[in-house]
Amino acid sequence: MHDRPIADPDLLAYAEAHSSSQPEYLGKVAQHTREFSVTHGQLVGPVVGRVLAMLVHLTGARRVLEIGTYTGYSALCVAEALPPDGHVVTCEVDPDHARMAAEHIAGTPYKDQIEIRLGRALKTVAGLEGPFDMVHIDAERTGYAAYLAAVLPKLAPGGFIVANTVLWKGQVLDAERRDAETRAMADFNTAVAHDATLDVVMLTVGEGLTIIRPKRG
Repeated sequence: MHDRPIADPDLLAYAEAHSSSQPEYLGKVAQHTREFSVTHGQLVGPVVGRVLAMLVHLTGARRVLEIGTYTGYSALCVAEALPPDGHVVTCEVDPDHARMAAEHIAGTPYKDQIEIRLGRALKTVAGLEGPFDMVHIDAERTGYAAYLAAVLPKLAPGGFIVANTVLWKGQVLDAERRDAETRAMADFNTAVAHDATLDVVMLTVGEGLTIIRPKRG
């Protein structure tokens, strides 16, 4: 099975054209990332970036945890929507990605609100004090289940999690695919959808976003 586009390219372009424009510095980060990696598969698109910022605005989130920094684009999307005393902790295992993200962030108004933690995310999360109002997960697909388990106890009351790239290029539809990433992503999607302790909604935005929150009481 070949990769499937989640949205018609023309409709995606239309959606981008009819959403608020990304700040100029984010456009530069995106361009630099494309030059850095011809695949730029880990870079969220402009609409997803606007969704992340909107979620922060709507919920009044102040403390955000991100697993998977890449080159800093999504952390900056979140930071722009935070109040002046808001803070983002973003975890990255790749030193080159962390260095590039730091360079991108340093040239923005949010350099003092974003903290990059280099190292294995599970170890970093274990050492962090919560609570966090929002957690954004966009890292290696085989780790999603462990990341979810690690961050749930760190959530503030009313806090929520956004899991990114959950439709995994459409490959989650192919039951015959046995590669570790596809199977892990499909298993994660099934597990959270059937977890009676969670409220879950999957959105066909970008490569798929699942918003997760613990049920109350």
